[in-house]
Amino acid sequence: MSIRPKKFLGQHFLKDRGVAQRIVEALQLPEAAQQVVELGPGTGVLTQFLAEKHLVDLHLVEIDRESVAYLEEHYPQLAGKITGGDFLELDLHEKFQSPLFIIGNFPYNISSQIFFKILEHRNQVTQVVCMLQKEVADRIAEKPGSKTYGILSVLLQAYYDVTYLFKVPPGVFFPPPKVMSAVIRLTRNARMRLDCDESLFKTVVKQAFQNRRKTLRNALKVLNLPASLLAHPLMDKRAEQLDVEQFVFLTRQLEQSREAR
Repeated sequence: MSIRPKKFLGQHFLKDRGVAQRIVEALQLPEAAQQVVELGPGTGVLTQFLAEKHLVDLHLVEIDRESVAYLEEHYPQLAGKITGGDFLELDLHEKFQSPLFIIGNFPYNISSQIFFKILEHRNQVTQVVCMLQKEVADRIAEKPGSKTYGILSVLLQAYYDVTYLFKVPPGVFFPPPKVMSAVIRLTRNARMRLDCDESLFKTVVKQAFQNRRKTLRNALKVLNLPASLLAHPLMDKRAEQLDVEQFVFLTRQLEQSREAR
């Protein structure tokens, strides 16, 4: 049974076993058995190496019915652990245990949505190892001060330590994508919650980067900042110049001003 990659699903099948093995080896698992979810396994190029790990309780999530049938045929030992469906629509708390380790070759067209889903379940998802479009990987791993640094950088780095692992050329895929890929690892940090309203934090970060060419004083004007905060030196900076802690500080100041009204 052969499977043709489907363009509408953004499928690019990894065909290099060496790259696949490196991705699997990048997953840092404790010695005790752990639940690992592979997203979009396709033809199982990562699955073959994951299935060899004795301390891994492996689950697969695949939206392509043809791939699900292929995986069920080739990995009978995973019977009952292959979910046919959209990861974005799954209730992770109901479906999987904690801690949860996620690995996969993320479809380029929904990688950001996958990360927002992971953020929603950050206290369940301990680690993520993934291959994605190099541009997105660069953005997630970037530090303040770069034009690449953006919304995903701040939101993910607030809760995860990001490690940029290696680049992957187009030629190791079928069909080859038109862009470079890269592999990164996200490891949950010790921060259980931010020292501010987390929903407001997200609003501040998104508003700041939607107007990234403006100073924060102008970019955040729609949030009705108090005069004391407008006068703060941070407001002379642009969004890309602030780290997580500085965004937390701004959010807390805005939160406190609203409470005082």
